[in-house]
Amino acid sequence: MNLILDIGNTYTKIAVFKKNVMLEKVAISSDLIDNNIQKLQKKYPLKNCIVSSVTKLRSDTIKCIGVFDKSIELNQKTNVPFQNHYKTPTTLGVDRIALASASVSQYSNQNTLVIDAGTCITYDFINTSNEYLGGAISPGISIRYKALHQFTANLPLLEPDTYQLIGKDTKSSIHSGVLNGLIHEVDGIIDQYSNKYSNLTVVLTGGDTIFLAKKLKSSIFANPNFLLEGLNSILIHNLNK
Repeated sequence: MNLILDIGNTYTKIAVFKKNVMLEKVAISSDLIDNNIQKLQKKYPLKNCIVSSVTKLRSDTIKCIGVFDKSIELNQKTNVPFQNHYKTPTTLGVDRIALASASVSQYSNQNTLVIDAGTCITYDFINTSNEYLGGAISPGISIRYKALHQFTANLPLLEPDTYQLIGKDTKSSIHSGVLNGLIHEVDGIIDQYSNKYSNLTVVLTGGDTIFLAKKLKSSIFANPNFLLEGLNSILIHNLNK
């Protein structure tokens, strides 16, 4: 069985996979990683581990994962199941590497656009030859709200809410601008890819998956666990080497 760690600045997702099937997932504060690893080790016969982290691993965490038969800390040099054609491969985020791997694992030899709607919105494209070509990085929903508040004198800081096309006051106008604008951005980018690449598969993942999936006009596959599945596919790929 495989232990998957997706470590963020504040929160961490931990998952247990038996081959390609996820048995359990927890989202925790990043300062509780070690305790949760130990709990899962008692519950499951875990043998292998992969870690994706945006921060330097703590020594206690390194010690925890060091007991596994195979442990991988994902970086730009890790062996992956796709050809990377990004012009600056050393700057490609580990999250985008994991998403591209999930794409190849689940939609091999298909034109696939993966949209990760989190703090930032990333667009990643993999072609029919399983080549990663790149994509785009855009501000996520929370960043857009914060930017309007921080870079103006009088606009309030809001949380996502229902919206209408024509805002009737300042708050509803902000909601319309941020949310309606974002939805049209995503739909527009999907249309651009669809016009250029035939039989396009679109996967939506990330924290805002549920919100966006209900509002996009484009046909998509919504999968909040796509990144975790991608990490597991990288681990399996390296185990088979």
